[in-house]
Amino acid sequence: MMISRGVRSGVSVAKYARRMATNPDNSPTVVLQEVGNAGIITLDRQKALNAINLDMVRQIYPALKKFDETKSLIIIKGAGEKAFCAGGDVHAIAFGDFEKAKAFFHQEYTVNATIQALRKPYVALIDGITMGGGVGLSVHGRYRVATEKTLFAMPETAIGLFPDVGGGYFLPRLRGKLGMFLGLTGVRLKGRDVEKSGVATHFCDSKKIPELEAELCKCSSDQEVSQTLAKFCPKDSTEFVLEKYMSQINECFSGATVEEILQRLRKDNSEWAQGILKTLAKMSPTSMKVSKKQIDLGAKLTLPECLLMEYRLAVRHAQDSDLKEGVRALLVDRDNQPKWNPATLEAVTDEHVDAFFKPLEEELKFPEDILSAKL
Repeated sequence: MMISRGVRSGVSVAKYARRMATNPDNSPTVVLQEVGNAGIITLDRQKALNAINLDMVRQIYPALKKFDETKSLIIIKGAGEKAFCAGGDVHAIAFGDFEKAKAFFHQEYTVNATIQALRKPYVALIDGITMGGGVGLSVHGRYRVATEKTLFAMPETAIGLFPDVGGGYFLPRLRGKLGMFLGLTGVRLKGRDVEKSGVATHFCDSKKIPELEAELCKCSSDQEVSQTLAKFCPKDSTEFVLEKYMSQINECFSGATVEEILQRLRKDNSEWAQGILKTLAKMSPTSMKVSKKQIDLGAKLTLPECLLMEYRLAVRHAQDSDLKEGVRALLVDRDNQPKWNPATLEAVTDEHVDAFFKPLEEELKFPEDILSAKL
């Protein structure tokens, strides 16, 4: 989710460019192109940092299906200089029409699952801010290319939400307890560290992205895509920014409960641990406990199973949770003084957490081709 939540590229010749949803000035927010062997999806809502909304995800889904049938690969990118996709519009989810919020989550999660189930190579050029929903549009694909401008985070616990869009799937599959750490704290990663964390698969200098894209459009197989990415994305031997803390992350964030995680951080008592404690003290207690359970459960689930779980969580957060208060405090009034309810971890009961995970009367249902995909 975003905490705020003609294609401009080096490729100039397109078989067609189709306008989908529109910006307030009537310009397109999603542009589709067929360039050589590639189908290209460009998010172009630059004033909102390419944040996605219901209209956009409704158009991305059929584009994925079509390009998977007709092209050799699919490329997704963001327009402008600042963002790939900063997420989704949490203000609309928190304060807008509830049925539209449900429809957004349903379509967004279907897109997330579809990306993983694609038969053709999927290349996300995450050149710029990539948070929340933008992570969901990239991390489940075969290839994710970060640049020095990439800024990754899953910041949802700060606004009373949880790391959705398949966070329950990809976060526990990062090494050690890195995913639990990122999911609870919302800590940001930049540039090469997005690749070193495992969130991205490659790193390329931003200035070379147009040339990389042009070469990718000439590829006719997954092998050629892989070779092209390797040519433009040399490996780097510098140390991961969190490497010196990984033993502490693994030890502290292996706690069986959020309370135990905090206890281990207090016991550690290093300057790093004290800083993480201050960060976690700002988060919604309910969100932290829900997210902890989500990530623990997700480690043993498929992506569609995770997204079914997260749809239940999302619907209930849109109904009644800390989300409205978090959005008010951080985005509307900007007083940065959210009044969480319950206000403490101790007051968040297991029954309260478990209620978010219970089945809904109308569950998320995926198309059969997603469920039968051989991954």
